[in-house]
Amino acid sequence: MTSADDLCLRPATELAALIADRRLSSRELTDACLDRIERLDPRVNALVTVDAEGARAAADAADAALAAGEQTGPLHGLPVAHKDTHATGGMRTTWGSPLHAGTVPAEDELVVARLRAAGTVRLGKTNVPEFAAGSHTFNTLFGATHNPYRHGLSAGGSSGGAAAALAAGFVPVAEGSDMGGSLRNPAAFCNVVGLRPTPGRVPTWPALVGWSQLSVQGPMGRTVADVALALSVLAGPDRRVPIALDDDGAGFAAPLPERLDGLRVAWAPDLGGRVAVDPAVTDVLAGTVRVVEELGATVAADCPDLTGADDVFGTLRAWLFDASYSELIRQHPDQVKESIRWNAAMGARLTGADLARAEAAHTRLYEQVVAFFDRYDVLLAPTTQVLPFPVEQEYPTEIAGVPMDDYLEWMRSCTVISATGCPALSVPGGFTPDGLPVGLQVIAAPRADRRVLEVGHAIEQATRFGDRRPPL
Repeated sequence: MTSADDLCLRPATELAALIADRRLSSRELTDACLDRIERLDPRVNALVTVDAEGARAAADAADAALAAGEQTGPLHGLPVAHKDTHATGGMRTTWGSPLHAGTVPAEDELVVARLRAAGTVRLGKTNVPEFAAGSHTFNTLFGATHNPYRHGLSAGGSSGGAAAALAAGFVPVAEGSDMGGSLRNPAAFCNVVGLRPTPGRVPTWPALVGWSQLSVQGPMGRTVADVALALSVLAGPDRRVPIALDDDGAGFAAPLPERLDGLRVAWAPDLGGRVAVDPAVTDVLAGTVRVVEELGATVAADCPDLTGADDVFGTLRAWLFDASYSELIRQHPDQVKESIRWNAAMGARLTGADLARAEAAHTRLYEQVVAFFDRYDVLLAPTTQVLPFPVEQEYPTEIAGVPMDDYLEWMRSCTVISATGCPALSVPGGFTPDGLPVGLQVIAAPRADRRVLEVGHAIEQATRFGDRRPPL
């Protein structure tokens, strides 16, 4: 590995400090990332658009700003890649759909604008499944993203390109979105860190349904501290977003603890018997849970009452898909993939009574979860129910002998948590004997985003699973 390759794999926190102290130039780091992308991404297919010329110009401007003594942001000079479902002003944004193959938005959406304001250098866009539907990253425009740890296997999704780019050392920080696991699932498959924040923590704008709490945007990184640093600039109020939380995000970048003394932890390897999980996943995570006890926590087998979570998620997702895609499907029925058509059709059949039932169940579920976190500080569970699977497979059709009825069911370890409104962090949880990554999901009470970062960081520092880089 060259010194430039080593540079590309360092933590974002370390790189940001080196640039701020002028011991490393943004141009040097940007060139190293671009060189690594050119050499290695043809095998991974994480990035679907790369603007090398624009990135180098932005890096030079970042270096000039430091030399002039200008005030700079927390991520100043760091290369970043944006999810290809997030609008980037002046850069192609396709949503993984042939209907948007040539779309170039006029303006950045909020998550992109906040990273730009923090000083990042935009390298390009990361691959997604069509309209971010599903937790496996492939589309007809760009093909599939491969797992950096095992070519031919899925990198997860829908932020699969982002996770693969981080694992492969193409960028030090990235962002994504998560309705049913799209920040957590690919983080688990690619041995990186992904945070689904509390809804409203990272405001989404523009949004078709601004009051919805099902889909959120958030940061991804190679370490928990990197994710916390990115969250510090992504979080914060915005008057245009009705569910935006008022808290300033700066506090998330504060140092994180390495002990868990006195922490009350619940461990739910199958979420209380609610989900089927491949034993290969739980076998790996059992050892990591023992590390949590060694860090001073008390661990008990327990799970919140998740009654209603499946109906809440399924109903509200279908309603959003109808609102978002049904008109597009009517206009272009042959250019939208079947799973999106199926989900939108399900939403079109919903009645007002169906939505009222789901919202009432949503309220009860929230109350059940809040009561659970009166007794526990965090809940630990598998991030994914399966190991990375072949890229040719759209989704797993069975887990541990249990048939999966549709393209959502294999993601239920994430979808039922999405319905609760809890923040959830996926951290590297270990490897199978043949070297496939496994993710551990750290879940806390609504708005306790700092808590999941603290626990995830302590686990990360004790296990060092995240230090194991892919054999590219």
